[in-house]
Amino acid sequence: MGNWINLDTHHGKARAWEVLPEGTPRGGLVVIQEIFGVNPHMRSVAERFAAEGYAVLAPSFFDLLSDDADAPPVELPYDGDGVKAGLEKVDAVGVEKSLVLVRAAASRLAVHGKVGTVGYCWGGSIALLAALRLGLPSVSYYGARNVQFLDEVPKAPVMFHFGAQDKSIPPEAIAAHREKLPRMETFVYPADHGFNRDVGHAYDPDSAALALDRTLKFFKEHLG
Repeated sequence: MGNWINLDTHHGKARAWEVLPEGTPRGGLVVIQEIFGVNPHMRSVAERFAAEGYAVLAPSFFDLLSDDADAPPVELPYDGDGVKAGLEKVDAVGVEKSLVLVRAAASRLAVHGKVGTVGYCWGGSIALLAALRLGLPSVSYYGARNVQFLDEVPKAPVMFHFGAQDKSIPPEAIAAHREKLPRMETFVYPADHGFNRDVGHAYDPDSAALALDRTLKFFKEHLG
């Protein structure tokens, strides 16, 4: 079971869902949320990686937008209103603040060994940036904002997962990953955007299981 802890940044405090494994951790992992917040699904993702032996923090990025420290972490519904609100919030947080929070979480986890990140949806693009700019081995799930960053030189390895039926990430965008970062593994699944989310219509258990297997092998190689 996990619990909320506090992270301090020069942009303010943010909570993070912390889950520790049984025994000595293999390393640390920052789980980067979708646009819907650190909701029960994202907390379950954190717990899944902890069960694989990693010390995990899932920061609540939307905390950086609030002046009320006692307000509960934002959790948005999986509907049109939730998507609209989530997109507004991630745009308000922005890249720079997001990476500051990822760095704070990674610093907290460094006591457990090497640290990486894994991100989903918007978080997939922040995970890519964590590899490009922070030097953290990262796995990016269906990051629709990735293409604008692909000309940057990576400081750490990154793995990409995409769904072939994802209308927000067309084939030419996936091809750009392979062209510009040919040394990084890019996988495509017969699935839609959000295929790893085990709630909602897009969930594809076979694709999610295969992507997780590849992700765990990546982290075993680069984190331990």
